[in-house]
Amino acid sequence: MATVTFDSVSIRYPGAERPTVKELDLEIADGEFLVLVGPSGCGKSTTLRALAGLEAVDSGTISIDGKDVTGIEPGDRDIAMVFQNYALYPHLSVAKNMGFALKLAKLPAAEIDERVNRAAEMLGLTEFLDRKPKDLSGGQRQRVAMGRAIVRDPKVFLMDEPLSNLDAKLRVQTRAELAALQRRLGTTTVYVTHDQVEAMTMGDRVAVLKDGILQQVAPPRELYSAPVNEFVAGFIGSPAMNLFPGPDGRETLGVRPEAMRLIDAADTPPGWVRKEGTVDLIEELGSESYVYATSEGVRLVARLESTDIPAHGDTVRLAFNPDLAHRFHPETGERIGVAPRV
Repeated sequence: MATVTFDSVSIRYPGAERPTVKELDLEIADGEFLVLVGPSGCGKSTTLRALAGLEAVDSGTISIDGKDVTGIEPGDRDIAMVFQNYALYPHLSVAKNMGFALKLAKLPAAEIDERVNRAAEMLGLTEFLDRKPKDLSGGQRQRVAMGRAIVRDPKVFLMDEPLSNLDAKLRVQTRAELAALQRRLGTTTVYVTHDQVEAMTMGDRVAVLKDGILQQVAPPRELYSAPVNEFVAGFIGSPAMNLFPGPDGRETLGVRPEAMRLIDAADTPPGWVRKEGTVDLIEELGSESYVYATSEGVRLVARLESTDIPAHGDTVRLAFNPDLAHRFHPETGERIGVAPRV
């Protein structure tokens, strides 16, 4: 296990107008599961590849376990990477795929077999060791790729959207298994995803990037309840936080869908803010529903219990307690004041 440190790391591709990663300062603790998340082009995969040694750093340093590895070859960094496409050798069995790097390192055959069998048992792959990748499901292939990383016993695992090729149900199941496996192994892990739900359910901490700049790094609950700016507030949460201008135009208000209430005209609690709009969309999720409505040109969403749900096209009145509203500067997007207590 090891710590990982990015110290003022900047990366710019030739001909690019701006850096893909700009002055990144990030400390990842020993044994931590850190997730890099953000929209396409935010620099998260570039950051991971720089840590792996696959991208050159223009300025700053990257350290693993206190050692500067900025100019060191990938093979000498003691890391193991799991890719989106698994990168398995189709002509080799599961066992040989998992032990391939160990064979290249000229480890004794008995040690290779012991490491492969131990990882296979951990991942539920023991009965598939003699199969070829084409005879496995997507989830099984993903576990083989994980097994190939585990047998190397690296200081750091690097994972670049490893679940994105799985179907929705299997993805939910596998991310839970993967998070549990990492905690069992205790290996420092840096995980890249564009899926904020995946980030929030897996990471010890989540680092949010935008345009190559780190916006906030914090535990999932803190990101959700105390976003430092309007971008993080709108990116973290599904559905996203409602964001709309305040009455005086001097602030942007942010209200989570669960803080919105469907009310009658005469039932607005004292001091609450009311919005009237037309229902555009209803998402039925069983025990609850999300109602989307347009009010004065702004899309609002409320999470409601699945009883007395309005119909598409209905006029509805939504209200919220202003004490539960987040406040952001209308120009900079930075938080104004402290986060509300929910």
